[in-house]
Amino acid sequence: MVSYTVIIEKGKRNCSAYCPDLPGVVAAGRDEEETVALMKEAIVFHLEGLAEGKEKIPQPVSKAKTVRVSLKHLCESIPA
Repeated sequence: MVSYTVIIEKGKRNCSAYCPDLPGVVAAGRDEEETVALMKEAIVFHLEGLAEGKEKIPQPVSKAKTVRVSLKHLCESIPA
């Protein structure tokens, strides 16, 4: 079993996702849960296609981190 990083972006009416290690593998769904399920299907489908074509399966190398930053100094400079 292998784990690929999936980036999820929330829109106003849906979610979309992509996998940095597998260019072109994307999915969109009504919510995060559906989007993740669709991404799993898309990843499996893509990897099966690579295997059938006897192409190399990319190893996952991407990671995602959440970075917290302070906006306090920005808010003080914005006129009311």
